[in-house]
Amino acid sequence: MRIVIALGGNALLHRGERPDADVQQANIDRVTTAVAALAKEHEIVVTHGNGPQIGLLAMESAADPALTAPYPLDLLGAQTQGMIGSLLVRSLHDALPGRRIAALVTHTVVRADDPAFERPVKFIGQVYPAERARTLARERGWQTARDTTGWRRVVPSPPPERIVETETVHDLLGLGTLVVCAGGGGVPVTADAATGALHGAEAVVDKDLTAALLAEDLKADFLLILTDVPHVYADYGTPRQRPLLDATPAELRRGDFADGSMGPKAEAAARFVERTGQLAAIGALDAAYEIVHGRAGTLVRPDL
Repeated sequence: MRIVIALGGNALLHRGERPDADVQQANIDRVTTAVAALAKEHEIVVTHGNGPQIGLLAMESAADPALTAPYPLDLLGAQTQGMIGSLLVRSLHDALPGRRIAALVTHTVVRADDPAFERPVKFIGQVYPAERARTLARERGWQTARDTTGWRRVVPSPPPERIVETETVHDLLGLGTLVVCAGGGGVPVTADAATGALHGAEAVVDKDLTAALLAEDLKADFLLILTDVPHVYADYGTPRQRPLLDATPAELRRGDFADGSMGPKAEAAARFVERTGQLAAIGALDAAYEIVHGRAGTLVRPDL
């Protein structure tokens, strides 16, 4: 079975943790345990988030006196793909001796006129108290919004139109390679209508929607979205909260989940199932093997 695994940013750096390299390495070792169990039986493509990492790089870039201007988000996204990809490849190499493993920097085409550029909603970076967030917004020209525990920077997040390197990923899978790609939703680019030339975009593409598109284009059998909760919850945060063990795309969309948390994951799973007739699931990292085998998580299945 061909499985695309979308790792949430919390799988690499938990909320509130310091973004140190050794902290991320320890978390990636935990990721590797989950992925390796599936890789022994299935073809695997791993995508990952980059919200905390790109936020850190953006902060460092904005404060660097050697730069005339901060690095744009597309180049910062490429940097995070290389860093996180290297950490994942090294850990997976040790866990799966003899297996071909490769990290590929990928580019995701978005529409230059997408209205999402006028409505930043994608959280990146750390959580700040309200006063610090207001100061950063004023000093750096950032836009900020309230997250669950404080305030964070928000940036545009246009939906993915296509992934430039999909055929390369397909060829690598054909060689038996476990591929790490589309990190942070891929490097956001626009394509010139006349020449096809690619230009960087000041955005961060949602990694779950990119994973769903990649899974569709690769004709994957299963889209597995891993996060820090065991299920999708109906009526989340209310006294009526309850886990959804399975749902159709229509039922999932009726949950009206928040843009900054479960919303993109639910939409990505729904899109993949609708467009392919295959299965998707959302659940906790540590239960990855059990989710694929129907013993945990929220299964998303086609409408009957």
